[in-house]
Amino acid sequence: MARLDGERVLIKLDETYGYMRELASIAPNNYEEFLGVEKKRACERLLQLTIECMIDICHVLVSELRLGLPAEENDLFTKVADEGVISQRMASTLREMKGFRNILVHEYAKVDDRLVYEAIRTRTDDFRKFADEIRAYIRESVE
Repeated sequence: MARLDGERVLIKLDETYGYMRELASIAPNNYEEFLGVEKKRACERLLQLTIECMIDICHVLVSELRLGLPAEENDLFTKVADEGVISQRMASTLREMKGFRNILVHEYAKVDDRLVYEAIRTRTDDFRKFADEIRAYIRESVE
């Protein structure tokens, strides 16, 4: 098994935490506040950036742990989960987040404001859970 140099991952985790803090600082108190154009776009962008950091972390892990080339981006999450870095449940959550990010970025479908608002209110803890799992793996791999 390849040895993980967690420095690159920790740098990306710090970036993730920064976006999480920014999102928490501007999170709307209610749906009506969210609907303001600046608030809505800022929240969407910070969600996108946070999710992209999580995807980047998985890319780094797959590369550093030499887990092979993923056939597609969703394979990243499977490879990292199969290696025991994150839980299978988190891998599933990451697949959902990636899909959500794609909608935000590419507007494959009209972005549902209510879904974005609900994600801010109820799903941002998933970012913390991801970071906790990554940090736990790094601690274990360094010991």
